[in-house]
Amino acid sequence: MGMLFKALAEPAPETDETRLVVTGGRPLRGRLKVSGGKNATLAILCACVLAGDEVILENVPDISDVRVMLEIIGGLGVAGRWLAPDVLRLKGGAGAGAEAPYHLARKLRASNLLLGPLLARYGRARIALPGGCNIGVRPMDLHFKGLAALGATLDVEHGYITGEAGRLRGARIYLDFPSVGATENIMMAAVLAEGQTVIENVAKEPEIVDLANFLNALGAKVRGAGTDVIRIDGVRELGGTRYAVIPDRVEAGTFMVAAVATGGNVLLENVIPQHLEPLSAKLREAGAVVAEEEEGIRACGGGPLGPLTIKTMPYPGFPTDMQSPFMALLTTVPGTSIIVENIFENRFQVAQELRRMGARIKVEGRVAIVEGVPRLQGAQVKATDLRAGAALVIAGLMAEGETEIHNVRYVDRGYRDLDVRLARLGAAIKRV
Repeated sequence: MGMLFKALAEPAPETDETRLVVTGGRPLRGRLKVSGGKNATLAILCACVLAGDEVILENVPDISDVRVMLEIIGGLGVAGRWLAPDVLRLKGGAGAGAEAPYHLARKLRASNLLLGPLLARYGRARIALPGGCNIGVRPMDLHFKGLAALGATLDVEHGYITGEAGRLRGARIYLDFPSVGATENIMMAAVLAEGQTVIENVAKEPEIVDLANFLNALGAKVRGAGTDVIRIDGVRELGGTRYAVIPDRVEAGTFMVAAVATGGNVLLENVIPQHLEPLSAKLREAGAVVAEEEEGIRACGGGPLGPLTIKTMPYPGFPTDMQSPFMALLTTVPGTSIIVENIFENRFQVAQELRRMGARIKVEGRVAIVEGVPRLQGAQVKATDLRAGAALVIAGLMAEGETEIHNVRYVDRGYRDLDVRLARLGAAIKRV
């Protein structure tokens, strides 16, 4: 029998004093199963507002961001039960609300993805302006542009986004930038719109394809996900389905970098190698061994590494979420590495913390210049966002002595039991 998600997935008590303590110098060795995709899961949970029947979701990561989203959609009438540690049962009910409250939305940027589904299903929405990691400006203008083209009326007042609509109507929409969130929001709204919607210059990330596949499993008619143009023929209603979320390519990439950074040898299971190719290519360019095997993908370090030039770009380019972990790796690579951040302007906050550990990093606008040093030294540091937290854990694994990482709540937003799983690979890491 399943339990209510609140009962099973209650977050562990977290205070500002909770921290990870890492003693460096141990290579990671072994095998690890990668969790389901965080960003894919959050979008699909929002899409469950559209479902007219029961949904069973498999490969769901039990992380704090997912718990918060479950609480939000629970308030919108979508009841959730954990059937197993990574399997969710979701069922909508009568009398659903159409408001995502401030105290929850402020914790989670992805709450803005409820705008499209609520407008399409109920003709109204009221969502507190979302929060999340402070990695840069993430405007809603493209979301508004697309939803307005479908016939919605939107406004921002008193810290809330409000929207009204009758039945939405298909339209042709061109995105000025291939925004993942805008693509997802417009796609979810359009599946119940009257007629055909054509969205051009869309995001092509694997999470977009996963959301489209999920919507089609519910009975939607979405074509072209993964290309520049998505075409959607609206339907009157959607049903239910059983669906498995794709593996988390950023979590997989984080463990790959950690294995290389420590001179280790780790086999990652439950991965889609094609999704990891931008990362695999850079690791191989640096001199690491990354090999596809029947059971997954293996990442090995131990040999000499060379400097890199990295430029973050929309998929299939190098992902912005992996820029911070790579910065940690490059701190001890001989020579000069250059990182250009083209997506979020505040992604370089981690550089200041890495400098506390002895790294030589100079930041000029959207460019970081990393001069390799012989070794990092353990220090007290703090995570400034989710991926910065992962980068500091990797730096701690590399460093001499003990590193204390504060603001662990950021890490827990996107990584399930990161400390426990690293310890199984041989890391000296504990939660205090």
